[in-house]
Amino acid sequence: MKIILSFFDKLEDSIRAALSRHPAIYAFIGAVAIVLFWRGVWMIADAIPFLTGPVSIFVSVTILLFTGLFVSFFIGDAIIISGLRKEKRMDEKVAYEIKTELDILNDIQKRLNDIEKELKIFREEIKGNGK
Repeated sequence: MKIILSFFDKLEDSIRAALSRHPAIYAFIGAVAIVLFWRGVWMIADAIPFLTGPVSIFVSVTILLFTGLFVSFFIGDAIIISGLRKEKRMDEKVAYEIKTELDILNDIQKRLNDIEKELKIFREEIKGNGK
């Protein structure tokens, strides 16, 4: 069993690595696979006579609530966590984070410029001592 799982794990890794170089093709293949999966689920549900619309909703909501997927799928855990922490909206937070990252990059650039100046002075001193 481990050999079979290992084979399919390596196969999945190699396919994913190859497809990741072509994101449009990867997205198309993934979209088709997802639609076919849900089509299969839909057809199976249609084959079960007692799964009417209301019963399907009740069964699905019950399963989603018990597995903890209901809220995270429909609302998203990031929104809930940010609300509990009373954080800013995600778009405001992103703008702030971008500004912070730009400030950090500017600081790094200044430090690199200082290091380059020191290296230039050091090289000139070495050349001056060598003459």
